[in-house]
Amino acid sequence: MSPLNLDDFSDLIERPDGGVRRDAEEHRERRIVPPGALGRLDELGEWLSAAQASSRVAPVERPRVILFAGDHGVAQLGVSARPAGGAHELVRAVLDGASPVAVLARRNGVSVRIVDAGLDCDPELLPEDVVRHRVRRGSGRVDVEDALTIEEAEQAVRLGMAIADEEADAGTDLVVLGDLSVGGTTAAAVLIAALCGTDASVVTGRGGAGIDDLAWMRKCAAVRDALRRARPVLGDQLELLAAVGGADLAATTGFLLQCAVRRTPVILDGVVSAACALVGQRAAFRAPDWWLAGHVSGEPAQAKALDRMALNPLLDQGVTVGEGTGALLALPLVQAAAALAAELPERPEETKENEPAHAAEADSDT
Repeated sequence: MSPLNLDDFSDLIERPDGGVRRDAEEHRERRIVPPGALGRLDELGEWLSAAQASSRVAPVERPRVILFAGDHGVAQLGVSARPAGGAHELVRAVLDGASPVAVLARRNGVSVRIVDAGLDCDPELLPEDVVRHRVRRGSGRVDVEDALTIEEAEQAVRLGMAIADEEADAGTDLVVLGDLSVGGTTAAAVLIAALCGTDASVVTGRGGAGIDDLAWMRKCAAVRDALRRARPVLGDQLELLAAVGGADLAATTGFLLQCAVRRTPVILDGVVSAACALVGQRAAFRAPDWWLAGHVSGEPAQAKALDRMALNPLLDQGVTVGEGTGALLALPLVQAAAALAAELPERPEETKENEPAHAAEADSDT
């Protein structure tokens, strides 16, 4: 197997069909609803049309929630409200149907797939189909050591690529992407700060579960220290993921890039998926055209990343729980846009031939 170079994705990824999008815009102008009356739903319908390469939008009928799971060694510093190594409990809650994303997925009839890329637990605690892809047990403490070896980073990226291929081959027509991690928002903040050239305090948030001021200061210090390790490897995305990412983040990055190759649209969730998307953009500048930002998560690093990629979130409901929940909330909006674009009729055309016909009748009467 040849060495992996993420820059190669730049040649593999094409933008959604611009000609089809123009056709969709013209179709919108002819619909019975006045242009602009449906607001952003019109824009979403056109985006789907281009992604599907069809001026007539097809319904989104086979969406799938994909959650990459992993533990991060930096959580040992007390930067998260959850215990270090506790991400498997988040996974178990989803499997048991007792988490917000599980409830919403059940309500919307959407299946959920969990991929263990780097959980720090005994594999026997979870089903085989969850843990069988694990790259390593937990990721390194990014403030003082690499999260992964370069070989593990490549393995994780290839894992994400393989999952994207499996979903595309299975007919998944839209992915709702999220993460199940402890310490993941810290690693994500480091990646975004490094790629955006900002300081630790600008990107450090309080995580999905919320942390107090002391924990925030510890998290900020960890991001600052990890940034010192990230900056020397900014020129190579794979080395960057190995240094300050983690197995789940590297897998998510590979997944996003391969989804773009396979022309599979993705709704991003919070700061973790935004960080991976930003790494993906660095490798392939056209890739973000295949992604939607599902919602505002409240994490400052997410706002930085989305602004850099020119992605405008669909929803702002104050949802901070993570785990794909906010992105899944946006799914019905995307499905509604598809239905409206596909099913609204066009205005009847006014025939110019009617006018002279009426005039001729009037002349005969005189």
